[in-house]
Amino acid sequence: MNLLDLFVKIAVQDEASENVETLSGKLKNGLATAAKVGAAAVGVAATGIAALTKNALNNYADYEQLVGGVDTLFKDSSAKVQEYAANAYKTAGLSANEYMDTVTSFSASLLQSLGGDTAAAADMADVAITDMSDNANKMGTDMASIQNAYQGFAKQNYTMLDNLKLGYGGTKEEMQRLIDDANTLNAAQGKYTNYSIESYADIVSAIHDVQVEMGIYKTTADEADRTIQGSASSMKSAWGNLLVGIADDNADFKTLTEQFVDSLVTVGKNIIQRISVILGGISQLVTSASTTIIPMVI
Repeated sequence: MNLLDLFVKIAVQDEASENVETLSGKLKNGLATAAKVGAAAVGVAATGIAALTKNALNNYADYEQLVGGVDTLFKDSSAKVQEYAANAYKTAGLSANEYMDTVTSFSASLLQSLGGDTAAAADMADVAITDMSDNANKMGTDMASIQNAYQGFAKQNYTMLDNLKLGYGGTKEEMQRLIDDANTLNAAQGKYTNYSIESYADIVSAIHDVQVEMGIYKTTADEADRTIQGSASSMKSAWGNLLVGIADDNADFKTLTEQFVDSLVTVGKNIIQRISVILGGISQLVTSASTTIIPMVI
């Protein structure tokens, strides 16, 4: 008798009518099934690790290229841009890679309009990207359309100004009107500006001032805390940063993990809160149906 059969017989010794051999066979089959399940779980885990490794490698490869571009363009202010990029998951709903990719698409014009002042360009670039994201969240416009508009402005192409949905058409004359309105708004508040359509930095500043006046500013950061879609976007971007950190031996992995966990908790809080409201609504629907709808149908 093998050990497995002995265990089975001991376990059923008080059940004389039970077929021990049958139980032994079932137990053997159960153990075999468990072994298959375990092997499958190991296979799934291995597949997941392989996918995670691939994603981390790809994201880090992009990160290397993007940091190189930021270093070249912003020189001594590169660290400042990277700091803005690291926080963009909350301020703009973008991963650090997405942020740096966007920055490099218009930074040359920004630097030129600021006389090569890299620190000022870093600050202004952050204003521009935050405004892009705020506009997308408030107006419901696709982020890519807004990014394309800003890239067009850098080339003195204003045909996509109406993508921002600020009440201005896609012409040079309408961009001039926006700039004039921004100067007027600022003068009314005792802040005298002389924005010019010839300066890309002035265009970015004028759009920012108009969006502040319209209540668009900081909507992304607000939605990252209190809305399901906003917090989910923040979480996705924090995860993108964490993927890069997995492959970066110089990364502050503790901070990246905490940022992702915090964003995950925020998503959960927003979802649970809304589910509670939904359940309350369902309860009211059932009550209304039992007292109003069902008697009417009957």
